[in-house]
Amino acid sequence: MSLFRRATLAAALLALAPAVAAPLAAQATADSARLERLKAEALTRVEGRAKLVQEIIDHLFSFSELGFQEFETQRYLTGLLEQNGFQITRGYAGMPSAWVARWVSPAGARPVITMGSDVDGIPQSNNKPGVAYLDPQVQGAPGHGEGHNTGQAVNIAAALSVKELMIRDRIPGTIVIWPGIAEEQMAGKAFLVREGLFRDADVALFTHVGNSLGVSWGQSGQTALVSAIFRFKGTSAHAAGAPWRGRSALDAAMLMGTGWEYQREHNELPTRSHYVILDGGDQPNVVPPTASIWFYFRERDYPRTMALFEAGKRIARGAAMMANVELDTVMVVGSGWSGHFNKTIAEVTYENIKRVGMPTWSDEDQALARGLQQELGGQPRGLSTAVEFTLQGPTPESQRMGGGSDDIGDVSWNVPTVTLRYPSNIPGLPGHNWSSSIASATPIAHKGALQGAKVQALTMLDILLRPQVVADAWKYFREVQTAETKYTPFISPTDQPPIWMNADIMARYKPELQKYYYDARRYRTYLEQLGIRYPTTRATPKPNMDENDGR
Repeated sequence: MSLFRRATLAAALLALAPAVAAPLAAQATADSARLERLKAEALTRVEGRAKLVQEIIDHLFSFSELGFQEFETQRYLTGLLEQNGFQITRGYAGMPSAWVARWVSPAGARPVITMGSDVDGIPQSNNKPGVAYLDPQVQGAPGHGEGHNTGQAVNIAAALSVKELMIRDRIPGTIVIWPGIAEEQMAGKAFLVREGLFRDADVALFTHVGNSLGVSWGQSGQTALVSAIFRFKGTSAHAAGAPWRGRSALDAAMLMGTGWEYQREHNELPTRSHYVILDGGDQPNVVPPTASIWFYFRERDYPRTMALFEAGKRIARGAAMMANVELDTVMVVGSGWSGHFNKTIAEVTYENIKRVGMPTWSDEDQALARGLQQELGGQPRGLSTAVEFTLQGPTPESQRMGGGSDDIGDVSWNVPTVTLRYPSNIPGLPGHNWSSSIASATPIAHKGALQGAKVQALTMLDILLRPQVVADAWKYFREVQTAETKYTPFISPTDQPPIWMNADIMARYKPELQKYYYDARRYRTYLEQLGIRYPTTRATPKPNMDENDGR
């Protein structure tokens, strides 16, 4: 093409530009106005579900179920979602207490938004809600000592509110809601991934309890993890009459623990590892023919965590040789990658956090928080009144010095994922402890989850109505996150979820816990059902006790 003809064509295109640009700009303005209108309506609809949020939280708190035994939780939540038009699959991925709820818009199936939150409790963390000191409802029983009873309320209130708008305005999309089963054992989400739950997903919106609203993107500070049980097999004998005829499997378990303590000197600083002896024999006068020791190996990434696991296996084999017994089995019972969270979805979520803001706490809420903080020997600073976190980016490698794990990491390496933290607990608590259950069925938990649901609903609408959000999320996922690192599961194709875990504990405590299940038909809140004055602190006189007080 000649220079003259190219110049003529360019001039013609420039002449057309205003005519093309004006309709596009008008459409963009209309789309933005529609999104804003729907967001305002979504906030109202979520607020109208405050009672539902409270009931979900209080029901799950009262069930107090441990990992792989979340059957009352499953029954209640799947029943609720089924009533609201979701198709339910129970026993998903070989886990009887797992489930998946799916709803597809009549207007079309894409995009697919998956929404998850953990549901399991903590052993021996049972405590009366709203009571700012140790006062168990059922002595020694499990409880929600991390607040996992609150997250499904966030997702369900948001999903039902947005679903109504999708039906009325014929917005295409699919909503998938699922529970984090046995997160405390790090034993559920890798199996959800393997089963294909996220194969058709566009994004994963996860929620986790915290004490402020927050979200982050990039490589997290979490550690990857392998959880494994080492079982040893020896020979029994009379421990006093003929001990020389026995070979103690317990000796091997204890030697493995001792060997690992020597290994600690040579581990890198971010390494975390811990163990408990599950089986130490039956009684002292019988040489233990079986024993098992359960390890968590944590490091920053897949290769370094696998190296720790291999070191553990070597020490186990050596311990078996020293005790003259067999290393019977090494069973992987849980695992998780370190999470890497999506930049685009995190940025969208953070804008919605800024819009929603923190709850308005009452004087009673602050009194409970300060009372508990003082009870634990901390500064009684109360609850946060403003969003404490800016949008947090990747954790620098030099600052990754070990810490907790969450198997949401496996999900994050398979689909663009973020974790929304919402303010349903009290700052300054030790975690995995009775104290972390105190706020989990009180107005603090209810208000915090409601604010989280508002953020979640707004983010869902951004994903549904702004196609570029999904496109940019996958661009980051493919070109940044997984450009050099590819997901390899810790679990093998033949590993199965350890669904037997915690069955004995729940069998022991469930008959007593059932006496205190929340009855929403008779009581407005769980605190009302229990007759607990809110808040009850050291300075508050205890109410009169009767046969229903749990003592």
